[in-house]
Parts: sequence; C-alpha cells; structure tokens
Amino acid sequence: MNEQTHVGDEHGHGELGGAEYAEFMELAEQEGFDVEDVEGALDEAGHGPLPVLAVVGRPNVGKSTLVNRIIGRREAVVEDRPGVTRDRVTYEAEWAGRRFKVVDTGGWEQDVLGIDASVAAQAEFAIEAADAVVFVVDATVGATDTDEAVVKLLRKAGKPVVLCANKVDGPSGEADAAMLWSLGLGEPHPVSALHGRGTGDLLDEVLRALPEAPPQRFGTALGGPRRVALIGRPNVGKSSLLNKIAGEERVVVNEMAGTTRDPVDELVELGGKTWKFVDTAGIRRRVHLTEGADYYASLRTAAALEKAEVAIVLIDVSESISVQDTRIVSMAVDAGRALVLAFNKWDTLDEERRHYLEREIETDLGQVKWAPRVNVSARTGRHVEKLVPAIETALAGWETRVPTGRLNAFLGELVAAHPHPIRGGKQPRILFGTQAGTRPPRFVLFASGFLEAGYRRFIERRLREEFGFEGTPIHISVRVREKRGRTK
Repeated sequence: MNEQTHVGDEHGHGELGGAEYAEFMELAEQEGFDVEDVEGALDEAGHGPLPVLAVVGRPNVGKSTLVNRIIGRREAVVEDRPGVTRDRVTYEAEWAGRRFKVVDTGGWEQDVLGIDASVAAQAEFAIEAADAVVFVVDATVGATDTDEAVVKLLRKAGKPVVLCANKVDGPSGEADAAMLWSLGLGEPHPVSALHGRGTGDLLDEVLRALPEAPPQRFGTALGGPRRVALIGRPNVGKSSLLNKIAGEERVVVNEMAGTTRDPVDELVELGGKTWKFVDTAGIRRRVHLTEGADYYASLRTAAALEKAEVAIVLIDVSESISVQDTRIVSMAVDAGRALVLAFNKWDTLDEERRHYLEREIETDLGQVKWAPRVNVSARTGRHVEKLVPAIETALAGWETRVPTGRLNAFLGELVAAHPHPIRGGKQPRILFGTQAGTRPPRFVLFASGFLEAGYRRFIERRLREEFGFEGTPIHISVRVREKRGRTK
C-alpha cells in the first residue's frame, strides 16, 4: 500500500479508515482507555482548519479585553496606551466544546492615516481571513461615523456579523445597547468585556454564525493551483522576488481597483506549473505607514497564511537574522502551514558573512531545521527555479500519513530502545498512537503517564528521521490513561 495515501474525512474518525478505526478502538479498550476520551482525542487532532472569527471595531471600544475574555487568558495584552503592538494576532479559543481561531485587530490603533483609514485597513484584512465577525461598539458612546464606515465594509464583505454592544455594566446600559439596532446589523448583544457580563450569550451567538468547519480555503478544485504565501519582514525583497518570478509570464494579474489594502492573488507560472501566490497586495505596493507598521504587517501575514497551503519565508542574508524574521517563521509554524526558507541576496555574501550566517541559522532557526532551504537572488533571479522542488517537497511532507499499524510498530521499537526517564519512581510509557490528521500531520499518543517536553521533541525528531515529513510542522498531543476504577 502507498504510505502517502490521503484518507478522506467523511467517516468522522479524523483520517483513520473504517477498519483501521475499529482495530484502533479495540486496542484502546484493551489498554484501559475510556472510549469517549479516545474518540474526543481523535476528533480534536483530526479536525481540519478551524473556523476564524475576527473581532473588529474602532479604537478603545474594548476589542482586546473581549478577545482576552473569549480566549480565557490574558494573552492579548491590554494596555492603556493605544496602539500597543504585539507579536500575536491570532489565538485559539473554545466555547461549548467547539474550537475556533480569533483574530484580534486591537493591536494597532494609532491615528496614522486618519483614524477612519487605519480602522478600515485593519478591518479589511481581518474580515478577508474570517468566517464570521464580531463588531464591537461602545454602547456608552453610541454609533459614530467610524462605526458607520465599518458597517459599510461588513455589508460589502457579506460575512455573518454578530454585533457586540460593549461597556454595558448593568441594566441601565441596556437602553444604550438597544439604540444600536439603528446600525442595521440585527440585534445588539449587551456585554461587559471587562466584567464578563453577557459574554456567554455573545459566544452562543458566535457559534451560530461560525460554520462547523470552514470551507477548505485551499485545494478546492482537484488539480487546481497550490496556494503559496510569500511572507517576510518589510523591505526584505518580496516584491522584487515576486516580480522576478512573475516576469512576463504572469498569467493573471488581478488588479482589483482600489487601495493598497486590497488583497491580490496572482497566478504565476513557475517550473512548468501554475501556482497561486495569495494576498500579494502589500508585496506589490508597500503600504507607507510608520507607526504600527509591524503590527500591520503581522495582520497581513496572518491573513495570507490563513489562505495559503505553503509559506515561503524570505530572509535577507545581508543583515543579521532578526527577531522579526523568527517571529514570522513562528507564525507560519503556528498556522500549521508547510514551510520553505528562502535566503535572499545570497550572491552578495563574502566568506566571513557566510560563516556568521550559518551560525545564526543554527541558533535562531534551529527549531525549523526540517524546512527546505533555498538560496536565491531576487535581483538577478538566480536559483529562483529551485523554489519549485522545495515547495513540492514541503507540500508532500505536509500531506504524508503513516498508517496506524506501521506507526505502532515504530513506536514499539522506539520505546524499547529509548524508554522515557524515570520520574518520581514511575516510568511513563507510550502504549500506542495514531496519526489522526494531515495538512499538517497530527499525531495522538496514548501513554501510561505524563511525557516530558524533551521526550516529545525526541519522538518528533525520530518520526522525521523515519518517515520524512520534510518541510512541515508536526503536532503531537498526548493522552494519559486515567487510573482504572477512578470516577472522572
């Protein structure tokens, strides 16, 4: 049997075939695992892409506070100073047993282009990537002109919208909230993001608006062009590279009328194949912003990754690898996309810089040793054609699935040769496992006790040595067996 067979999802057991699933559940029962727990673990790991919720609204209406409420931890950093930039713009959340992603646009609120333009720019990016939108309005202020402008954008986008009337701290605020019916977006949901009042009802409404599973944003048409996000920090040479790749052979340039903010997907011929480069607007015409530009770039990168299958991260080798470079690599990994590292301006390197660069790659990009590397020159076009085999390798790794029988034979040998260290008199063992999903590969391991992070990394390394998985992140989740006879 071909090891790379991509099994469908229609039977609801992640990507395990029917017979494979039955065999696996029998094994789980023999080892004393709760059947529901095992099914839950497979379901969680076998999910396709999660639906995306964007939280939009004008400055100081409490977007980040609401995001913190939704994700249940203070990750979205709320400071009194408007325009606080942050590393992250997407978070995972769960409500009533359903998981989804949240895009927080509260991170940059400087009056740079005039407040209306900056709010509009952020909202456009976020709405573009989202399956549903929460529009936050300050009920104590009422609907402003900026709010009305956002409403126009939402209408144009046609995505489902849940209207959140924030800062309603008690019954007296309910009347303020009711005034927001005037926006024409349906019922305003009165909430106090700060105190948590009403957020449960709001989230129930959000689940109604979100699709169970989002439409696959990629690979829709069989044999259709694969979707590539070309990302990297500003000024790293993305536009030159894209222009070099597109050359005169550009198949379609979707020059949507309008502003620099319109996302533009381009079909490009490379290596005898057509590829779709997603959201290249910022690449073609740079948005001239100073304050908040980092945040803006993060938001655009997140939106592009949401639509892509593989990310090419472009890094300028004439400068030291920066925190921003590593952050962008992490965004691609966190988004679960296949990954290729392209090192630009390679032709300008002298021996000394090359020596230091190799050390930087080792220390700063050590966590993605598995990603194919291509050394290119966007200016001259040198080695640009080598991007194609790198992208194909990464996508093949991203879609690889190891059959359960073969995986367990491998795990059995691994555990016998390299048992987990003894901790507190106990030695946790991996009992069995399965690969519940692909794109990227997701494994669930069932163990007799807690597995340390170092041992999990060791397993990941050995999985890569054995089965390839070049160019793709791997997710490993571990379920520990409950003690028998103990009520849950």
